[in-house]
Amino acid sequence: ALRIGFLMPKRVQQILLSQVEHYCFRYLKFEDCQRSREVGFVSSDPNFSVRPDGSVYTEQEVANLSEPVQFMVTARGLHDPRIWETTVKLALIGFEEMLSRVWESQPRVIKFSRRHQRASSANSLRRQKRDWVIPPINVPENSRGPFPHMLVRIRSDQDKDVGIRYSITGAGADQPPSGIYNIDPISGNMFVTQPLDREERASFHLRAHAVDMNGNQVENPIDLYIYVIDMNDNRPEFQNQVYNGSVPEGSKPGSSVMQVTATDSDDSTTANGMVRYRILSQTPHSPIPNMFTINSETGDIVTVAAGLDREKVSQYTIIVQATDMEGNLNFGLSNTATALISITDINDNPPELTVRTFAGEVPENKVNVVVTNLTVVDRDQPHSPNWNAVYRIVSGDPSGHFTIRTNPITNEGMLTVVKPVDFEMNRAFMLTVVVSNQAHLASGIQSSLQSTAGVTISVQDVNEPPVFPVSPKMIRFEEGVPAGTTLTVFAAQDPDHFIHQIVRYSKLSDPANWLKINRTNGQITTMALLDRESMYVKNNMYEATFLAYDNGSPQASGTGTLQIYLIDVNDNAPVLIPKEAQICERARPNSRINITASDADAEPNVGPFVFELPSFPASIRRNWTISRLSGDYAQLRLRIPYLEAGVYEIPVIVSDSGNPPLSNRSLIRIKVCPCDNNGDCSATGAVAAAGLGTGAIIAILICIIILLSMVLLFVVWMKRREKERQAKPLLIDPEDDVRDNILKYDEEGGGEEDQDYDLSQLQQPESLEHIINKPTGVRRVDERPVIAESQYPVRPSVPHPGDIGDFINDGLRAADNDPTAPPYDSLLVFDYEGSGSTAGSVSSLNSTSSGDQDYDYLNDWGPRFKKLADLYGGGDDD
Repeated sequence: ALRIGFLMPKRVQQILLSQVEHYCFRYLKFEDCQRSREVGFVSSDPNFSVRPDGSVYTEQEVANLSEPVQFMVTARGLHDPRIWETTVKLALIGFEEMLSRVWESQPRVIKFSRRHQRASSANSLRRQKRDWVIPPINVPENSRGPFPHMLVRIRSDQDKDVGIRYSITGAGADQPPSGIYNIDPISGNMFVTQPLDREERASFHLRAHAVDMNGNQVENPIDLYIYVIDMNDNRPEFQNQVYNGSVPEGSKPGSSVMQVTATDSDDSTTANGMVRYRILSQTPHSPIPNMFTINSETGDIVTVAAGLDREKVSQYTIIVQATDMEGNLNFGLSNTATALISITDINDNPPELTVRTFAGEVPENKVNVVVTNLTVVDRDQPHSPNWNAVYRIVSGDPSGHFTIRTNPITNEGMLTVVKPVDFEMNRAFMLTVVVSNQAHLASGIQSSLQSTAGVTISVQDVNEPPVFPVSPKMIRFEEGVPAGTTLTVFAAQDPDHFIHQIVRYSKLSDPANWLKINRTNGQITTMALLDRESMYVKNNMYEATFLAYDNGSPQASGTGTLQIYLIDVNDNAPVLIPKEAQICERARPNSRINITASDADAEPNVGPFVFELPSFPASIRRNWTISRLSGDYAQLRLRIPYLEAGVYEIPVIVSDSGNPPLSNRSLIRIKVCPCDNNGDCSATGAVAAAGLGTGAIIAILICIIILLSMVLLFVVWMKRREKERQAKPLLIDPEDDVRDNILKYDEEGGGEEDQDYDLSQLQQPESLEHIINKPTGVRRVDERPVIAESQYPVRPSVPHPGDIGDFINDGLRAADNDPTAPPYDSLLVFDYEGSGSTAGSVSSLNSTSSGDQDYDYLNDWGPRFKKLADLYGGGDDD
């Protein structure tokens, strides 16, 4: 249900009243269920009145408000007997002591309302009178205490009769943030326990309860509204510490620049939160110290004077101050921010060329050559449309030989040749150049006289190559002209009129090598027949390129192209197409062969063609016939009902339509074969029609037999070679084999007198570890290594003759790298007979004189000792 009554403000309305009469301010708001109902307000203080819209104003002059003013306002409907009341308090702005006195004054007592009954005029029913609205409790923020501080006393009229217990509920009491307010349950004194901050919470809504000792409710709960009175405890804060703005140079006074904004956390409806702006300083002070002003309420910065010039001052630094208390510097709090104002460029400075006349030179026939650079000065913002130069040639170049490109870095104008100049035509140019900007000049700015300059260009003469007047030059000739025919004179001209030079000619490109050119006068003659049907002729056109060069220094040359259009003559006979065909041996309606012809010539020396069969031999016309289909096609078919299968070569005479016509006797190879029901050649018929006679088949069989015989002979030869290789493994002559001259005996070696050997090698080692653990690649060559034998290559059972040499080489490499292969050395290996001999060496044995020793017994030891017996025995005979 809607509540009818006053809507109390969240804080005490503060306003400065001094020597003011009829000063009004909106303070009271009244809410009614029927919005259109008129409500009347009555003030208990004659110095203040309340208008029907709720505005409170002074009735007469008020001297001062050294003490807070408090009065009651009653509201009553015109046709409603009910009334409502509220309390209004007024205090001066900024006097915290006075507000403290209001807070610290004697706490008032808030009583629970009593129920009243009154009779209705319409009937005898009784109704309850509405409760009085409890005035709000005002508490200033940031109070220094002491705490807890008593605010009000809650009291019930029944406390004289029964024991009453008081309590409060709501946010700030028993709900978060809890503990800010509490109440003495016996006395009903309500306290605030800590300083309040309006910026955190501006109001509290509590409910006071009264119960007896048994917990029974003795009074209806009453609403308590606590409003936190704002204090000026927050400085204005700028949204940005540095603001950036801009304004064009030359702006008029009053031009908007930027806006700065500061916010204050204090109450914006009071002076505590009302911010005002002002400019503290401007840097630099040129042209005057106060080029800008700021709207004190909105923070808009505008220009107040003319004379902004970017070329003199490109940026201003403004220090802006924001102060609350409506800008009162005595009571308000302040903060500052920096505003950077950039002066943007406008095109108020025309470009100016540095000199009035420029000069340059250029060689003739050269393009994309920079003749000279035009330098310019512009004081506007570099690399902007106001600074970028645009050059134009206004006179002196009607043919468009030159253009001016702007260097994007230096802004210079590069005068460039875009069309070749001819020294013989123009030896010099006088140009007039005008420079401007990409952007138009600002209003009221005139172009400078120094934006125009003259350019003198001298043309340098160079040796120019000879030029063919017409290139390509086309001539027409019939093909087949004989060698030595003069076709034309292809002469070139030397453009250097002021220098007499000799021009010579040579051939540069002649794909078919048909032409030659006279070295002196450029006369073209043929060296061979011109053939239109040649592969070098494209679309009846033959092209050749010739070179003309002078004797200047340096030598210059030019090229020219000669095009010869060859007119066709009837020099090619038609050729029959196709060359091969097949037909059924029995004449059928669809057994026909379509034939045509091709002719390398062109119209009118081609079709229509005439096809006919020769009269000889007579069997041709007897067995075959030709019927014409069109100018280029005819049909060849059997005249007789049956023709034996086979291959037939049928001569056909083809004639073209040239004048005179050319004829050609062509052969068409026709395979006559048996056909199936569909008219297609059968498999047997295709073989029979292949045209292989008995002689051909016999020749093929003979070739096969010869091939098989060669293979058989090769196999027999390989077998014989294998047997010879097994019978004689070594590839040496038997007479050179000395193995039969040497007999191998179980010898134990020669004596120490015969050979000077290191006998220490014969000592048996104590162990084989030093042999087994030898490093790789280091081995003894006087004994068989104790390692696995190497694997030698194995010859295949049927080797290829070419593998014999490879097999020998592979075996040689394996034997050279095999550490187990003999010979180990020229030393002989002796059997070890044990250690401990009294003789350390056989050399220690002393022999008697040879004369006393008898060696004849050696003859009894057999043939192996015969040599030794011959040496030592029979010394007298020797």
